[in-house]
Amino acid sequence: MLFAINYLRAMVAESATVVQPGQTFNVQPFRLDPRSAGEPTEFEISFLVDGVRHQYRFAMTAQRIVSEQLMVWRTSQRSQLFSRQPNAAGDGSEYEFSAYLTGPRKLWQESTRPNALFLSTAAQLNSELLGPVHQWLVQNLVMLPAGAAFDPAFTTALLESVEGRAAVRDFLVTADISIADVLAVPRKGLRGQILFQPGGVAQAQQEEGEFLFPVFEHRTERGTAKFDLHEESEGTQRLFSLAAPVLDALKNGRVLIVDELDRSLHTLLVRRLIGLFHDAVLNPHGAQLIFSTHDTSLLDHTLFRRDQIWFTEKDESQATRVYPLTGFSPRKHEAWERGYLMGRYGAVPMFRELPESAASAGTPPMSTPTTGSTVAA
Repeated sequence: MLFAINYLRAMVAESATVVQPGQTFNVQPFRLDPRSAGEPTEFEISFLVDGVRHQYRFAMTAQRIVSEQLMVWRTSQRSQLFSRQPNAAGDGSEYEFSAYLTGPRKLWQESTRPNALFLSTAAQLNSELLGPVHQWLVQNLVMLPAGAAFDPAFTTALLESVEGRAAVRDFLVTADISIADVLAVPRKGLRGQILFQPGGVAQAQQEEGEFLFPVFEHRTERGTAKFDLHEESEGTQRLFSLAAPVLDALKNGRVLIVDELDRSLHTLLVRRLIGLFHDAVLNPHGAQLIFSTHDTSLLDHTLFRRDQIWFTEKDESQATRVYPLTGFSPRKHEAWERGYLMGRYGAVPMFRELPESAASAGTPPMSTPTTGSTVAA
């Protein structure tokens, strides 16, 4: 689900600019059902722009955009700003426009390629109404994947200003990880970058120059020492890389999406991060944190409302479905973690006994040294 949100954001950001005419998309249908291979992949998102609810959806195949629609709630009733559907011949699109959508709509329609979104095209051509919608989707959805290492450069850049350094320092100090101060030190080094050549060919290069590197100061009664980022624990490295995205989201009201938020972080520290987004003083613009986790201790009604918790579970066909805790109508002070571990809400693994053949299978003998060993320094 989290990667689907990021894919939607990328489509809105790049379909009218980066994607070339005739270029296909890397969409992956559900491979365990042959019928889904020929079906379009659908995306839908609801969000607020300046307090007004919007609902945007589109469907696509690897070759083209099949349909697209934008709804808006300016009053209690919804209205459709535009709709794009396949034409009768199946080789193009038919459009419907609301009278509220002013501007050269015919130009926007004719400029929209089969493999580009109308929203993105119209925004690129300076639509006053669709521009803010496009901007919100592109700039306010920030995805931090689980497998990839977070780039610390964003946080390091904050250290250049007095205000930014103080914000990062306070963020780390309040996490109780024994860091007294942090600063950015210029050093010569190499930085990798990827350049995209004409035709979509990617070329990796290394840039040599002077770059900023974070340095952390630890203080004790016995002395003070400074450490580079790679000398800190993995949890501290991850927290430092998280600092700028979290502070930026709180400052600008963005939606921060983190896959496996609890990875390498203490449970109480994760609760602290969640609490930042629930604090009206620290989060005056309604920033939102969406994350996945396997930490069942976070199923706590002192942290979340019932409608803020969703589960994922595979059905008999191994298709993943997402459903809310509210579907089980839990009582106000029900112990959610206990109920989940008992299987009350589903989404728990069903273990099987290990077959005797596997348990008794022979393993290669481990070689052990018969003499003393040394460790090289």
